[in-house]
Amino acid sequence: MPHPSRSRRCIGDRETLRAASPTPGAPGKAGCPVVRVGEVPDRDVAPLTPEERAARAASFGGVAAHYERYRQGPPQAAVDWILPDRVGTVVDLGAGTGALARLLIDRADEVIAVEPDDRMRAVLTESVPGVRAVAGRGESMPLPDAGAEAVIASSSWHWMDPVPTLTEVGRVLVPGGALAAVWSGPDPESPLLAQARALLEGDGPTDLDRRERVELDKAFNDRSATVQALEIPPGVPFEQPEQTVITWDVALNADELVGLLGTFSWVILMEDDASARLFETARRLLRDALGIEGDVTVDVGYRAEVWRARRHR
Repeated sequence: MPHPSRSRRCIGDRETLRAASPTPGAPGKAGCPVVRVGEVPDRDVAPLTPEERAARAASFGGVAAHYERYRQGPPQAAVDWILPDRVGTVVDLGAGTGALARLLIDRADEVIAVEPDDRMRAVLTESVPGVRAVAGRGESMPLPDAGAEAVIASSSWHWMDPVPTLTEVGRVLVPGGALAAVWSGPDPESPLLAQARALLEGDGPTDLDRRERVELDKAFNDRSATVQALEIPPGVPFEQPEQTVITWDVALNADELVGLLGTFSWVILMEDDASARLFETARRLLRDALGIEGDVTVDVGYRAEVWRARRHR
């Protein structure tokens, strides 16, 4: 919800997407005129090299406090779908600064956060008391066999080697336990991002030059690091997964939108002058083309892809 002291700018309204699941997302805010934009052409996605992937995966610790402040966590509805009942022990795998762990405290007797980066884990320990944080990664968790009813990875599964991680999660889970993977973030099909893309493609007033357009276009379309699916190959002890999609809105101002941009791995790894230029360009687009500055907020559509697979009994 917008802060009461803020004014709010409507970019558009949208219907909540509902999967074949008993838990739909919360509806989007109504009362805003729909903004019509043209179709955005498909963009080629270049896979990351192993070196690029490793650099991106290790980048977040350098901005741990910034990440904690600006990166939105998954919605409560995702936890409700994954864990309809209270469990004894749940593992937050690749826990980061604890956005998911906060939601798990009331759903389990014990929450164990497994996070490889010391800096991210330090922020988690300070900001989410009551969670046991340990150093580890998906492929190697310092946890006993069959000690957890659920293992959940929130926006972290794609940084792990899937088959060794599935084998390790299978070791940690009790028979019939749940593995879940959640990817959540700004919805690329939401009105704000659709209008921003249209502006970058010349379908609206903006004085951005070609380099600035290319840099911002990457911000809206960088999918190279993320395959948003939990795939279960043969030979691992899991059933095929179920999936649901949840959408919701978050009211953000310009500072929060630019702060969010600074939590993306490819931006974190930019040279300081290049990232400063990108942030200034983003602010200019928000101010001059979309009217978002100061305390003005805009409803940013978020989307969570949620996957759940049961360990074989």
